[in-house]
Parts: sequence; C-alpha cells; structure tokens
Amino acid sequence: MSDRATHWEHVYATKGEAEVSWFQDSPTISLEMIRAANPDHGAAIIDIGGGASRLVDALLQDGYRDVAVLDLSANALDAAKKRIGGAASIVDWIVADATTWQPAKTYDVWHDRAAFHFLTEPRDRAAYVERLRAALPPGGQVIIGTFAPDGPEKCSGLPVQRHDSVSLAAELGPEFELVETRSETHHTPWDSTQAFQFSRFTRSL
Repeated sequence: MSDRATHWEHVYATKGEAEVSWFQDSPTISLEMIRAANPDHGAAIIDIGGGASRLVDALLQDGYRDVAVLDLSANALDAAKKRIGGAASIVDWIVADATTWQPAKTYDVWHDRAAFHFLTEPRDRAAYVERLRAALPPGGQVIIGTFAPDGPEKCSGLPVQRHDSVSLAAELGPEFELVETRSETHHTPWDSTQAFQFSRFTRSL
C-alpha cells in the first residue's frame, strides 16, 4: 500500500464522516456544475477522491444512473456505501490511486473536489492528467475543486498545491478549454473557513 493510501485509510478508520475539515452536508457547487456540464441523467460521471462525500447521494437523488466513485481509501468508500444503503449497488466503487489507476471505460464528466491539490510533485500531477486524458474523450468535461491561492497550505497534516483556473489550465494542457470558475468559502465542521475554487473545462481534442 502506498504512503498516500496508508494515510487516508488511517484517517477514515479513526474519524467519523463529520469529523474531517472537508465535510459538506450538501455539495451544492459540485452538483450545480455537474448539472451544467451534462444534464443528461444517462451521463457517465466519476468522482475522483470522492471518499465518504455526499456527492454520490446527491447525484443518485438527482437521477444520474451511471456514477463511479474512486478513492485511495476502502474505509472511506465503505462509509459511503453504508450510508447510501441499497442504492450503493448501482454505483461503481473503485479503490485506486488516481495517479496510477487504469480506467476501464470513459466518462462524460470527471469531478474532483480536493484530491488534485494533494499532488505537490509535478510527476504526480502529470500522471493524474494522463489518466484524465485516458478516461475523458473529446467533448467530456472536467470539474476540479482545490484550495484557492489564499486557501490553506496544508490539509489533514499534508502539504497541498493551491490553484486557480490559470494554474489548472496550465496543468491540464491546451486541449482543455475553461468554461467557468467559481469561488467557495467552505465552512468546516468547527466553524473555520477555507477558500476553495472550482473550475470546469471542456476537452476539445
């Protein structure tokens, strides 16, 4: 098991869903941007680093039927499965590292809230983008949420690489065209705030 996987397995084995800074009761911006990216409920959507996030619940409730959640931590995915109950059977749960994963299919929408910003090494970001290109055909859309340039420098004890839409565009490459970017002030469960940004791109080539 990689050091990254070991870290996140420990986090999700020792903390409850609402005991982590990134907990959201309602992933409003993510859901709104996914709806804008592809309102077709038959669209294939993957949530990268989804962990125990409630986005999968919201997508199923919204009527999306082809949903996958990828995370390093089996503990995190198990927590989401238990919360969802019977509906979990229609979700594709993938335990993998987004920098080494080999996609078995393509997706219409790639969503990532706060996984990419943990990739502080250029080689890891390049490997992530390589998987993104393998999984997202031309016309597909990618939504990446990260700490904004004025956001925290660390999360869960780990350093992060903060981004804005310009730095994300540089990482993704010229075949990804920026469609929209939004700011979010995230309120943690203990009432502190964190500056996030969400950017949506269309793959043109």
